[in-house]
Amino acid sequence: MKPTMKQQIKIIQTRGISVELIAISVYGLDKPGIIKAISEVLAENNVNIVDIEQMVLQGVFAMFVIGDVSGSKVSLEELSEKLKDAGRNVGVSVDTSPFFRPETRRKNLYVLTVLGEDRVGIVYRISKLLFSLGINVEKTSLTARDKLISIEFLLDLRGADAVEVRKRLREEIEELGLDVVLRPYREFEKAKRLIVFDMDSTIVDAEIIDELAKVAGVGEEVKRVTEKAMEGEISFKEALEERVKLLKGLPVEVLERIYSQIKLTEGAKELIKSLKESGYVVAVISGGFSYFTNRLKEELGLDYAFGNELEIENGVLTGRLKGRIIDAAEKARIIEEIARKEGIDREDIVAVGDGANDKIMVENAGLGIAFNAKNALKEVADGSISKENLIGIASILKLKNEFRKRI
Repeated sequence: MKPTMKQQIKIIQTRGISVELIAISVYGLDKPGIIKAISEVLAENNVNIVDIEQMVLQGVFAMFVIGDVSGSKVSLEELSEKLKDAGRNVGVSVDTSPFFRPETRRKNLYVLTVLGEDRVGIVYRISKLLFSLGINVEKTSLTARDKLISIEFLLDLRGADAVEVRKRLREEIEELGLDVVLRPYREFEKAKRLIVFDMDSTIVDAEIIDELAKVAGVGEEVKRVTEKAMEGEISFKEALEERVKLLKGLPVEVLERIYSQIKLTEGAKELIKSLKESGYVVAVISGGFSYFTNRLKEELGLDYAFGNELEIENGVLTGRLKGRIIDAAEKARIIEEIARKEGIDREDIVAVGDGANDKIMVENAGLGIAFNAKNALKEVADGSISKENLIGIASILKLKNEFRKRI
């Protein structure tokens, strides 16, 4: 049984310790007037509120208060009874106890965001892992949008290494079919301003060059070149030029037909709309083709769109490219160009991509997200999101019109 306030004070006094702070817990069914009733008792008895946290969960009111009682004219036992009486009058329970500040030290704060479909045991599995890593959870909140939930943990990593923690979290949480993003609290607090997406298999649910190759009857040849590039036998530039050569003679009308048939990734249109309403500069930078990035810019209202330009003569593809080749390094340079033009710092940039061609931009961004990606990209990203959870970026960025429904 918990000692009464009087018993707690007696124990403390025998140790020669004076009580200057009191912890107050208030809980019960929500109704108007609870905060007023508790704060009135504190004010009347000259108790200063030095910290307070209040919330309503599923109709249940909960409030935690730290009060400075050094100037109070009543005893702690009497103050405790006054608070309990005030609570009874409004139908809530009030617990009080002496409070002593723990020894202060510099915290290593990070924010962990977990996205996925709701199920039993998520919080337990995550908190168990965090405990095993010696990490303290300082705050937890959960929001929902349809079937997708977002759980946010404020963590003190203490002495743990952030890179190792991110790796362990990704490995173990992904086994649950969930996505995870871990970033320093100082970056979490600061609103981002520019977001850059890859196009193929990110904003659109397809690899457009593969679709073009199928129509041109060179699907297998293009696939072999792609595999050589993935294995590091040839560079991205060489692979792109070889694949485009295979498309020579393809009528430009095919590009329009392919675009009309391509589906956006689920949640992409909704996400970009919310990003724009929240004031973001939104760009697509692709190693694919400008014909398609420009169409996306028109359809989605993007601020910037970049892609490799196919040379077209007499209504057919020549098998050549025009202008600069957009590889991984060029993507990074284009982002720098946009950021300079818009007056945006590197730490205020979000980059979202799925492949090796996105590695530099994801690694260099203030927040890098690997979308439905291979491990090589996940290892340099702040977090990873699976194909069905693209809209979860709205939760991570705290956008205006998403995840408003509280659990």
